[in-house]
Amino acid sequence: MLVAAFFFAIMGVLVKLGAEKFGSVELVFYRSLFGLVFIYALTRLRRQSLKTQLMGTHMKRGILGFASLLCFFYALSELPLATAISLNYTSPLFLALALTIMLHEKPRKVLIAAVVLGFVGVTLLLRPSLHVDEFIAGTIGLLSGAMAGVVYVHVTQLGRAGEPDWRTVFYFTLVCTLGCALWMLFMHFTPLAWEDLPVLLGLGVVATIAQLAMTRAYRTGSPLVVGSLAYTTVLLASLFGVLLWNETLSADRWLAVGIIILSGVMSVLSTPRTSPNTSSNAAESSKSA
Repeated sequence: MLVAAFFFAIMGVLVKLGAEKFGSVELVFYRSLFGLVFIYALTRLRRQSLKTQLMGTHMKRGILGFASLLCFFYALSELPLATAISLNYTSPLFLALALTIMLHEKPRKVLIAAVVLGFVGVTLLLRPSLHVDEFIAGTIGLLSGAMAGVVYVHVTQLGRAGEPDWRTVFYFTLVCTLGCALWMLFMHFTPLAWEDLPVLLGLGVVATIAQLAMTRAYRTGSPLVVGSLAYTTVLLASLFGVLLWNETLSADRWLAVGIIILSGVMSVLSTPRTSPNTSSNAAESSKSA
């Protein structure tokens, strides 16, 4: 997850650079298209099969992940890097809630407190004094975090059902590529220039590496521990924002980022770990899906 966090932070940088010319849907398209070519070439080189018995779960993960990615890229293009990624990384809050519901357990008081604390942090980060356009972008960024939390449940299910990392990432990038291609048929298309290729190719490669590392983390480790380590991306993105764009958040917004991180760590640590039997049941339900 630490490897994934590093490459996700670089992805955020490349999205902000690409957003100077391209729209969010176009960036998701190129990120997915180049990533799809990269992962397909890798599977062919290693002679790995793309056949799966879990197509339904892959499609649910792909469609929800596609919607989350669109929202996230839009927030990245409109907000400071640290703010956009902080909002997206409310996902562990929603992941903890989803796991609690799946385990059919009453939420612990600590989890409830963590969720409340998290939304206090979000409110501080999106304080009403923001310009209306930035507030809308922030709300969309928060929505990306909510959807990502559910996506990580599907990723965990796929991993425990035996799906390899590269296959999960392949179908995700395939759904995103096809979805954006259809969308772009009905919207303005920005012509490509040779000087755009380094950013767009880099975006596809680093995003795919990050997805592979993240999928491996959720497949082999506890989703709760992985979720808390994911917050490293926020710290790295904050550093990149300061170094590259001189982005400086006010003290209260840095406090909001800290509150969101604290609430996410509290939520994932307060959620009961799944037992081997529960993991087996999750895998079986994933197979039936």
